Amino acid sequence: MSKQVYDLCGVGIGPFNLGMAALADKTSLKCLFLEKNSSFNWHPGMLISGSDLQVPFLADLVTFADPTSPYTFLNYLHHQNRLHSFFFFQRFDIPRQEYNEYAKWVAAQLPSCRFDSKVTNVISRDGLYEVTVNGQETIYARHVVLGTGSVPMMPPGFKPSNDVIHSNFFLQHKAHLQKGETIVVVGSGQSAAEIFLELLTEKDQFGYKLAWLTRSSGFLQMESAKLGQEVFSPDYVNYFKTLSYKTRKSSLNELEHLRNGVDAATLKAIYDHMYHRSIYGKETDVLIQPLTEVNGFEDGRLHCRQWQEDISFELPADRVILATGYKPHLPDWLLRMKEKIKWEDKHFFEIDDDYRIIFKDNRPNHLFTLTNLELASGTGATNLGLSVRRNQVILNAVADKPLFNLKQDTVFQNFSANFIQETFSIQKSGR
Repeated sequence: MSKQVYDLCGVGIGPFNLGMAALADKTSLKCLFLEKNSSFNWHPGMLISGSDLQVPFLADLVTFADPTSPYTFLNYLHHQNRLHSFFFFQRFDIPRQEYNEYAKWVAAQLPSCRFDSKVTNVISRDGLYEVTVNGQETIYARHVVLGTGSVPMMPPGFKPSNDVIHSNFFLQHKAHLQKGETIVVVGSGQSAAEIFLELLTEKDQFGYKLAWLTRSSGFLQMESAKLGQEVFSPDYVNYFKTLSYKTRKSSLNELEHLRNGVDAATLKAIYDHMYHRSIYGKETDVLIQPLTEVNGFEDGRLHCRQWQEDISFELPADRVILATGYKPHLPDWLLRMKEKIKWEDKHFFEIDDDYRIIFKDNRPNHLFTLTNLELASGTGATNLGLSVRRNQVILNAVADKPLFNLKQDTVFQNFSANFIQETFSIQKSGR
């Protein structure tokens, strides 16, 4: 009996691989996507009521590739009888909780998505990948796409516990956190701001002291200007990929404010809340302080340093929430291939223009990746809208033909001087 061979096997079902499954559903490709969890659930610990996505609803799973797809967010609203409500909502951004429900709705319709299926090993043999599921079942595929996402990053000097958590698990631990005498939120991004606002609005109910610390120079707003946002475009990614390793590496810090700042509405809500609370005097049990690094926690005290003044101090605290970001999750089976992969440095593997991980043996069966893309896509590596473009590129490569038309010249800005030189030379010759 001949074994079934899939064209593509996806490992992990987050928004990126789920979007790929939705796009592939209308093609002739045989695809299977595997997820260790029992259902789709996108950062459940941060599904705070009232919080919104930081990208417009058009950056759903499929619209940038195929607005006629049955898996668009607008079609989800239509099926939920929410289209008129959304029309009168008059917002371009959408609640994070609703995006999660939308993604669950899509996943439930796709037979290519299998949950409770943990990938424990992947090996290349005879031009195919052998994917081991739950330690016993073997899936055969010509190509594999890595969509394992990221995991919370804990800074040195901190050990996770009931009292010290990463922001990713906020809602699961919220009740316990609010039993503390002093809660400290660490970080300067959107997650830190949303958690601080949530705890601030409920502070009087529980009576705790509250602090918000960040190493950054201030609590800065995310760049929301229309031209500024154009770095989250296929045109910018195509430009970014032509730069040298050194330039790409340095640009990650230069453009960090574009994705790691705080939404203007959240900052406004925090300030307004603080202003209303200050009518009868400035509160002494709420602390908001930038320029402060946090270097460890022990015996109910945070070890802090105001780095601009070079003054160290200890802050009493019995609950700590670390909104300190994430790092790519590279599974053990991938790391076992480490010596066969070409690496740009010790953290980032080499990736070609089709998002293939480059192997030293030039194998015909490819391992694509949607994870660990900062040096390949720049600050837009985790952008939901750009993930649709990546999925188009990968599916075209798997099919070895243009299943999707990749739109070019999508923004008003120009990023490369080459275009300017070419344009002006054409204009001069036409006079």
